[in-house]
Amino acid sequence: MERPFFCVFYRALLLLSLHVLMISFMHGGYAYGVEGKIASHTISVSSLLPSPSCSPSTTKASDRKSTLEVIHKHGPCSPLVQDHNPLNLTEILLRDESRVKWIQSRSSNSKDGLKALTGASLPGLTIGLGTPIKNLTLLFDTGSPLTWTQCEPCLGSCYTQFDPMFNPSQSSSYANISCASTLCSLAGSGCLGSTCLYSAEYGDNSSSVGFLATEKLTISPTEVIDNFEFGCGENNSGVFGRAAGLLGLSDNNISFVEQTAAKYGKNFSYCLPSSPSSTGHLTFGNEGGEPSSVKFTPLSKIQQDSEFYGISIVGISVEGIPLSIPSTIFSSAGAIIDSGTVITQMPPTAYSALRTAFRNAMANYTMTPAIPIHSDLPSLDTCYDFSKVSMVTVPSITFSFAEGVDIDLHPSGILYTVNASEVCLAFAATGADTDLAVYGNVQQRTFEMVYDVAGRKLGFGPNACS
Repeated sequence: MERPFFCVFYRALLLLSLHVLMISFMHGGYAYGVEGKIASHTISVSSLLPSPSCSPSTTKASDRKSTLEVIHKHGPCSPLVQDHNPLNLTEILLRDESRVKWIQSRSSNSKDGLKALTGASLPGLTIGLGTPIKNLTLLFDTGSPLTWTQCEPCLGSCYTQFDPMFNPSQSSSYANISCASTLCSLAGSGCLGSTCLYSAEYGDNSSSVGFLATEKLTISPTEVIDNFEFGCGENNSGVFGRAAGLLGLSDNNISFVEQTAAKYGKNFSYCLPSSPSSTGHLTFGNEGGEPSSVKFTPLSKIQQDSEFYGISIVGISVEGIPLSIPSTIFSSAGAIIDSGTVITQMPPTAYSALRTAFRNAMANYTMTPAIPIHSDLPSLDTCYDFSKVSMVTVPSITFSFAEGVDIDLHPSGILYTVNASEVCLAFAATGADTDLAVYGNVQQRTFEMVYDVAGRKLGFGPNACS
């Protein structure tokens, strides 16, 4: 499971004999092109390489009382990783592809109860549960509805987790949910006597089965949620990477977002760091408002009862130049944003245009063979060997969203680094132009991703964490 993951150029326009001449100059890491748009990034190769040590970042939300620190599940800051061995890239991409296919199937058939999909790179955080408080490391997921944790006793099986397992018999604030409750009719899968049961099934054959219950959930000493509804799992299996369970943040009536609507206004935001060796944050509510640098695009529904966060991609630019992609390519299939998908997957027509423009801009660098995943799955097919250079200039990639929102990706959101000899374009094609596109977590790096679910809009705030 896992859902697990700059110089300034200005270009002036001179009109001469009906021709446009573009001039650029450098200052500190970015290159600006037409109409002030970023054309390229000049960065050190060492900045692309994963660090073996943890370097917690100072984030813009660190002083908010409703903020939790976010760690990369497989990074050196994570307590979940044994011996801090990174997950094999092939395994990451296989799980990533499985997650995308599951999302695509769910987007066309959303009546599957608590079925969801764990991801190869879901972010982790620590919350408190019970009275007295027991700290638990959970993975948060914008594609899952139910929050659950492993509980004693394990009546079936339980996987190994980092934290001591939660024991409801030792908490004075724990209570099982009755079969007669509204929640049981929404999320229950049956009853044991008068107690409501749940069953959360995941597309990678992971699962959690147990009792629906209420408990005191603690985010910070001043942020406590009483009677929080969650799953107390006594039969759990899968690839949760030593996390105690999941924090469900999907657009669903049983998710954390809906349960805390009165307190946090159905608003949350997070920042995923540029590197697994750094940290980010997850913030609930809108304390103090959003900075003016945040740009908002509408959130949409893929279909009426979908729990995924839909977005409208209207175009992509490379080096500030819009790609020639038919407007119907993104609009016909639709798109969502997802915290658990690693690599953004887009319709083949769009990906082909992006790949061609990127390769043309990177013509001076040595390409390496594609990283194959499986004969039936897409590969990372635009990779480079940077082992013999210390600096590289990477073309900018800009995503355009509905209502005029243009987002210039951070360099860490453009490239996926295996090592200095294998640095790849961090995008892949879906199986067909009619397949739903998924905007993954690599492309979200360093942005404050603001989910104003009540206002039905998604915000992008640059440079929110390092």
